[in-house]
Amino acid sequence: MNKLLYFLIITLFAGCSTSGNSVADQPQFKYRLDTLTLYDQSRQRAVPVAVYKPASKVSGKQKPVIFSHGYGQNKGGDYLAYTYLTEFLAREGFFVVSIQHELKTDSLIPLTGIPQTVRRPFWDRGADNILFVINRLKTTNPELDFKNITLIGHSNGGDMTALFPQKYPGTVKKIITLDNRRMPLPKSEKVRVYSLRSSDQPADEGVLPTGKETEKYKMKTVKLANTIHNEMDDKANDRQRIEIQNCILKFLSE
Repeated sequence: MNKLLYFLIITLFAGCSTSGNSVADQPQFKYRLDTLTLYDQSRQRAVPVAVYKPASKVSGKQKPVIFSHGYGQNKGGDYLAYTYLTEFLAREGFFVVSIQHELKTDSLIPLTGIPQTVRRPFWDRGADNILFVINRLKTTNPELDFKNITLIGHSNGGDMTALFPQKYPGTVKKIITLDNRRMPLPKSEKVRVYSLRSSDQPADEGVLPTGKETEKYKMKTVKLANTIHNEMDDKANDRQRIEIQNCILKFLSE
């Protein structure tokens, strides 16, 4: 079978229901937001985080979700964006930590050169931030289900998310990228890989799996026909938000 046709078939069947309202029309929980700045002594680096969690007790162990924002040009406050996802997941019973990856004192991401080379140090730092937060949670919130950690990231944060299981294998159960375009998605039988793709921005060569890789590693990619790359954050309209929420909740339930 033609590889392109095979990939399109896999993508089609990996789709999410987008008709009607969100699969969670009636949120299970009210949520609570806490913001704090952690400090990684080993790297001499501040790591601001926003913690979204159910306001009432959840039966069973809560599953952690670590969220990584898209590139914000070091303006700060990006860890408080994407609330249509972070708040939604907390209302669904997940323990969500959104990380501020960029500090105002950081250098800006280079806009020239080979992205996989010039941006790699920024993705490495993001992966290190994620590991630091996970290890801190194991100390402060030992009741969480650390065997079922999911990473979610958009754009540059999606590239960090894609890198993490390759740099720190065996740490997380699933990753969900929102239109990461530069860092190849991991091909591994030890982590489930999902990706939502925009309607306007193509990924670099080798970022997305081939049809055979999709089948072998049980990866899923879903193209959002009516959502462009820059509408995956809080600029998403109600229909786009519902579609993305449906997809992510479906991925988390598998």
